[in-house]
Amino acid sequence: MTGNGGSGLRGSIVRRVAAIAALVVLGVAAYLAFWPVPIEPVPWKAQTPPGFTGAYAPNARLSGLRTIDIGNESGPEHIAIGPDGKLYAAMLSGDLLRMDPDGGKQEIFATTGGRVLGFDFDAAGQMIAADPMKGLLAITTDARVSVLTDHVSPDDPIQYANSIVVAPGGTIYFTDASTRFAPRYWGGTYAASVLDIMEQSASGRVLAYDPATKRCRVVAHGLSFANGIALSADGLSLFVTETGRYRIWKVDAGASDLDVRSGSPQAQVLLDNLPGYPDNLMRGRDGRIWVGLFKPRNPAADGLAEKPFMRKMLVRLPRFLLPLGESYGHVFAIDEEGRVTEDLQDPAAGYPETTGATETAERLYIHSLNARAIGWLPR
Repeated sequence: MTGNGGSGLRGSIVRRVAAIAALVVLGVAAYLAFWPVPIEPVPWKAQTPPGFTGAYAPNARLSGLRTIDIGNESGPEHIAIGPDGKLYAAMLSGDLLRMDPDGGKQEIFATTGGRVLGFDFDAAGQMIAADPMKGLLAITTDARVSVLTDHVSPDDPIQYANSIVVAPGGTIYFTDASTRFAPRYWGGTYAASVLDIMEQSASGRVLAYDPATKRCRVVAHGLSFANGIALSADGLSLFVTETGRYRIWKVDAGASDLDVRSGSPQAQVLLDNLPGYPDNLMRGRDGRIWVGLFKPRNPAADGLAEKPFMRKMLVRLPRFLLPLGESYGHVFAIDEEGRVTEDLQDPAAGYPETTGATETAERLYIHSLNARAIGWLPR
């Protein structure tokens, strides 16, 4: 009787454990299928990735960068030379550093309390900055920060001010990367960008602000995470990176509320099916436009393009499980016709998350989302 009782007890325990395991499995399945998430994924068709071929043939020209120490700061996401000849860099902390071009005499020029992702300088020498936490900012030469605008209209807020270029006539063009996911509400700039690209609702847009009238207008919309922006040499066109779909657009600067998906001749894809996620655009020397590729493409992510339900499930997983791509250093230059004229890579990704490049006669500075130094190469 004792032996039979022991077997029965063991059997009962096994059945209970099996039942608990089944409930856990059902709970996990229900969580992955039904737990509320902020995205409503849209199906789209991703082209077959070109890989590192042709103009993007593998090389190590970006390896072994020299660096400028920035102390406890990190994330020189945007770097530019100011009218005073000083080097300015926007940091993760919200600080804007100012220094000599060789990194000497460093100081905090200004602090926005947010996170500047792009800036340019107007004719008066003041910095015009895109801060996704604050909006479109003006920072005077004596470091006074003011908001130019944080709305297109009273009921249309700017959610994700990202990159910026000031035209010679004074018009300020900038990208509102996502109208769906504002970084101040969704865990910061990177987390918000991941949500937007996973959703693919193409809510990004290009805006124009006129300092004379203090009015803001929509130039173009329908972009899957509108990111970097640059102006053509004649001032008539804008180049815009669409990070979520691996391409660069050429858009008529005079357009108004243009849907880039409409087939209008005012918006044309300049460079398509890039091998990675394009980020900043910066005018260089001799007509070059520098492009940063934040990460290379991930075949798993492309494979989910037409599977919105699977993408919704993925967002319920910890972020480290998302198919965001491996680190790989990569910047390249194009001309205004979209031809690649230079290509620099670092397969070992010694300098992380290369988001752009700033060219002077002496140096090529490399932007980064997270680096703890400013990388550069002699020209």
